[in-house]
Amino acid sequence: MAVVEDAPATAGPQPLRQEDIDKKMKAFDSVPLFMKSLPESDDSADPSLDALQSLIYEGTPDEIAQNFKEQGNDYFKGKRYREALGFYTQGLDTKSQDPSIQEALLCNRAACNLELHNYGSVLRDCSKALTINQKSSKAYYRSALALLALEKLEEALDCCDRCLAYDRDNKAIQGVRDRVSMKKGEQDKKRMEKMEKLRKEKEGKLKMKKTFEERHLFTVHDPDAPSNPYEPHFDLEDRSGGTLIFPVFFLYPQYATSDVIPTFVEDTPFSMHITNIFPPNAPPPEWDKKGEYVDGNLVVYGITRRKRLLKVGKKMSLKDLFSASKEKEGEEKDGLELKDGCVTVVLLPKGEEEKKWVEEFKQTRAL
Repeated sequence: MAVVEDAPATAGPQPLRQEDIDKKMKAFDSVPLFMKSLPESDDSADPSLDALQSLIYEGTPDEIAQNFKEQGNDYFKGKRYREALGFYTQGLDTKSQDPSIQEALLCNRAACNLELHNYGSVLRDCSKALTINQKSSKAYYRSALALLALEKLEEALDCCDRCLAYDRDNKAIQGVRDRVSMKKGEQDKKRMEKMEKLRKEKEGKLKMKKTFEERHLFTVHDPDAPSNPYEPHFDLEDRSGGTLIFPVFFLYPQYATSDVIPTFVEDTPFSMHITNIFPPNAPPPEWDKKGEYVDGNLVVYGITRRKRLLKVGKKMSLKDLFSASKEKEGEEKDGLELKDGCVTVVLLPKGEEEKKWVEEFKQTRAL
């Protein structure tokens, strides 16, 4: 029994691949009628090429320009935009006196430059086309597309509106205008959101500055200091919006070390944080060689801008320390320093170490 092979899935001509199309289009470059330019060499023995060379500039400027326009159109349809642009330019160089041909060549060259993303060239050619014909819809259309690509949205809208004023049913212009309007709406929304964000940031900075002044705080910035991941901010859980949270450094000068409380709510007492750092019955930290840093055996000091030493009581909060740092009536303005967003206090064990440090501080202050 004979075996019949399966027939192909599809019958008839198969669609050409893009590379095949490109090869066929490129082949036209060797055909004299379709050449982009003529060879400069005098060695060519092709009679058809000689004939074409003698005929290409025969005829009136209008006829020559029309020929270049048609050749440009063929290349444009093949998506060979640079070659098409060259033909349109040669057509313009003929100095045709026909306004419709001049307008067409300029608009077509603008179309090539749109595809090549040469938006400045698009706008220049369309402007020239509009001096020839004030109602050139193609010039307005391509200008609007170039302006949209450049995000010059107000100008793009103006182009569309000028065209629609006399060509109200132009679907292409209507479509571009819709795209421009949508993008402008998005742009306006982003701009408004940015402005609102900046307004809130400015308002927040002014509020923070006023709050610092009320708490007698002097902001100090050290350009050489490492960046601080923490910064003062308002307590979001406080409905009144008036409570601040600060990062606070606890310095232990006896051992040249420190701890940081990143979120010290200003109305909480120091004793609460000391208990958390040095809990009762817990082993002392490694650096505490004498085992003196124990809850109940520590004292806290704040240092003002004018180098006044403020001893913090057991029940005092950070806000109480701010109040205590204020200068007395008639004295030079004083308060605590807020160094790169942080408040700094000193912790010492009661007794000899405390007395020793206080004496050294007073001697340093006197210098």
